[in-house]
Amino acid sequence: MPTEDEKKKIVNRLKTIKGHIQGIENMVVSDKCCDEILVQIAAVKQSIHKVGLAIMESHASQCFIDDEQMDKAKMEELIKMIFNYTK
Repeated sequence: MPTEDEKKKIVNRLKTIKGHIQGIENMVVSDKCCDEILVQIAAVKQSIHKVGLAIMESHASQCFIDDEQMDKAKMEELIKMIFNYTK
């Protein structure tokens, strides 16, 4: 689980993403150019990816720091989660 500071940063980033999505909706409603809309969608995708990485980093750190005796199965599960996210 992320620390309180990490959690605050993640929540702030998610709020920003929410604002971007509202902006994209407004652009569609007002018939903005497709190029402009797609640029904003790409920005949202990148922001969501960064949130996922932050959460994954926190989880991985907790696994290594809190679990001094991490077994092979838990390590494989963590690696699988990382690979699945980065596909």
